[in-house]
Amino acid sequence: MDNHFDVIGSVLPKKDGIAKVTGKEIYASDVELPDMMHAVVLRSTVAHAEIKSIDTSEAEAMGAICLVPDDVPQVYYNERIVSIPEKTYRDRLVLPRKVRHYGEAIAAVAAETEEEAFAAMQKIKVEYKELPFYTDPLEANKPGAAPIYESVFLGENKFDVVNNVACERNITVGIFNCCPTCGTRFDYSCRLDEYHCGCGIVYTPAEDDGKAFDNAEVILEKEYDLSRVYHAQMETKSAVCRPEPEGGFTLWTTTQSIHNVRILLGEIFSIPLNKINVKRVALGGGFGSSIQMNSITPICTALALKARRPVKLVSSREEDMYDHHKYPAKFKFKIGATKDGKIVAGHLTVIVGIGGHNVQAYPLLGCMAGWYASLYKFPNLKFEGTAVYTNQAPCCAMQGYGNPQVNFAVESTIDMLAEELGMDPIELRLKNYVGLGDEFWGQGPTVKSTIKSCGVEEMLERGSKMIDWYERPQPGSGDGNVLRGVGLARGFHTSGTGGPKPGEVIDYSSASVKINEDGSVDIMTPIMDHGGGTWDAAVKIVSELLKVPYEMVSLSPTDTRTTGYDVNTHATRGVYCGCGAAYHVALKVKQELLTVAGQFLEEHPHDLDLIMDKESGQGVIVTKGLDCKRMTVGEVAAKARVLSMGTIAATGSYRQKNCPPCFVTNFVEVEVDKRTGQIRVVKSVTLGDCGTTINPDMLEGQLVGGLNRGIGYSTLEEASYDPKTGKLNCEGFYDSYKMTTAVEMPPLNKIETGFASTYEPTGPFGAKGLGEAAVNSIASAIANAVYNATGVRFTKLPITPAEVVAALKAKDEGRI
Repeated sequence: MDNHFDVIGSVLPKKDGIAKVTGKEIYASDVELPDMMHAVVLRSTVAHAEIKSIDTSEAEAMGAICLVPDDVPQVYYNERIVSIPEKTYRDRLVLPRKVRHYGEAIAAVAAETEEEAFAAMQKIKVEYKELPFYTDPLEANKPGAAPIYESVFLGENKFDVVNNVACERNITVGIFNCCPTCGTRFDYSCRLDEYHCGCGIVYTPAEDDGKAFDNAEVILEKEYDLSRVYHAQMETKSAVCRPEPEGGFTLWTTTQSIHNVRILLGEIFSIPLNKINVKRVALGGGFGSSIQMNSITPICTALALKARRPVKLVSSREEDMYDHHKYPAKFKFKIGATKDGKIVAGHLTVIVGIGGHNVQAYPLLGCMAGWYASLYKFPNLKFEGTAVYTNQAPCCAMQGYGNPQVNFAVESTIDMLAEELGMDPIELRLKNYVGLGDEFWGQGPTVKSTIKSCGVEEMLERGSKMIDWYERPQPGSGDGNVLRGVGLARGFHTSGTGGPKPGEVIDYSSASVKINEDGSVDIMTPIMDHGGGTWDAAVKIVSELLKVPYEMVSLSPTDTRTTGYDVNTHATRGVYCGCGAAYHVALKVKQELLTVAGQFLEEHPHDLDLIMDKESGQGVIVTKGLDCKRMTVGEVAAKARVLSMGTIAATGSYRQKNCPPCFVTNFVEVEVDKRTGQIRVVKSVTLGDCGTTINPDMLEGQLVGGLNRGIGYSTLEEASYDPKTGKLNCEGFYDSYKMTTAVEMPPLNKIETGFASTYEPTGPFGAKGLGEAAVNSIASAIANAVYNATGVRFTKLPITPAEVVAALKAKDEGRI
């Protein structure tokens, strides 16, 4: 392992930094084209209804181009196509004839200006037949509830929806897989609703816990309720579509996957992919909100194809709030352990309200099972997950894809278990964590691998010293109006979704690397950068490998026509998988460079070294042991051109065969004001395990950003609905949707970050991911700290001031 790098780990100017700070960076909303029309969307003002009629005559009389359901192909699709087709649920049309949530797009208008389009939209008349609606998954799931869907597609097969259940996932391990009478073991991966054992018993695993908890000397059962949250990314959704003369189109859109957008649009509009070009433009943050093809993208495309002119469609913030949310979840968690702290069994049940459309809820449930199974060692494990349709905005991945929700349930319970056992919470975690050499479920049970790098012990030890863990108060022991408490939680995320064998989720990336005639380098990659430094990491990795100075390596403007496929910048896979592909392609370029240089130096390529020359600041090929024989990278490329030997370049795709966990450990100190119920985080210690740190400054920013969103998730944010209308209670940031600002953050000198000294052998230069891991266990740490301060356990998020005041009053009165 060589930890000496020329570029990696250095703090260098961001490649897109100047463009962004000067306002020159181009986002989808910045694209302006000649003869372009502007579009707006008409959205439903009811939560659930059949559309009886849409009258656009007055709008059309104003010269507007109108789009209604009859104008678009009736092709059912799923916005997110990262799963294999047979595991992908399809329930969505570009424009529906049945409304399934308030704010759903039902028509669109294009005109010469946005103002004219909006005026025309107001003239459209819609007649509804309203239906019962549900904003609570438990109500929607009751027998006899009005159906939100009669049927949907799974792959190519149509199936009936019962009790508004979108999908289910049930997974068992250990004794849960065994017949309770004779002990015959079953295979969870082939799970049936009933097992017919040879001993004659018909066993339904979901009915009981069998013998799994027999050896448990302490058993805890708790329930948790996690809120629906808005992504609140900086950029709302935008799209610009230009029809092309040959029958295709060019598209600029807000997305985390240009290739998946192209594939979906090709399927919906029956246009060959070679006639569709999706441009890679900057992304103003995503947090998972653009993993899928956003709903306005096919609407904008359909308008452009109908108008035969370029069309631009930009969502307002209020519209964006009806686009996608974080999955809310209701958990029941049962855990059993021996008196010496060894976990023997766990049973986690979850109901997720997914909203009006299924955006990959089936892999979500698999991931939730993986987050649960890979945090601590459960010899006997049961997971039962149910995704239920509701009449709300559809939910999709957001910063952890179910991980913060599961982490909150597990890490809160682990703290309770430690108290029940009379053990320090750190000691209990160290006895049971899944770590080096253990089996790891990356994004669910179909993707299993072995952990090859782990900084859990190091981070728990370092963090405990940084926060003065062993000096914290006893729970609820403080006096006065402001109570102090210290809490701990740990978590992880995956670096991609790969494994030794491909699972349910598609995962590979492509890249091209080219050495120019002056020795500079171009990288062509379809990976998207959310702002966390993925593009800079690609540049640093290629620069390090080819020993070309950072300033001489650039990312080329690209699109779907000039790059190979990349599944998505999601699942914290940007550096490990996306940049991993650039790394492996650059290895081929390096070999070709040495081969060509060997011809010029009359040496075998194996006898050559590629080094960074400090004096000249260039990459130099030298003969091992004979430093006098050398050529710069630029000299080799230039001579190859003159001698017509070709360009030194390579293109390829690469699939990582692992998805190593990026671990995090969070310690927080809080103050709880008994009079107001306000919770304030006054100190934070966050340590991350990302292997080799490619961009240390931006990694620190990820950890601080995770703290910010975690504070909001645990104490402020909730996208709640009016149960009488099905409408969001907030109408933008100016209204009731509150988020963490600088005021709610700890002082800068009280925010400490650091990184474990690990090396991931399967990652580029030993690197793995970090992004989503930064937020996964913040809420858990805060809740544990609030308990330490108040002696009251909160199991519902967000923990609002009113709930704190009420709980402390109940405690004082002896009611809890």
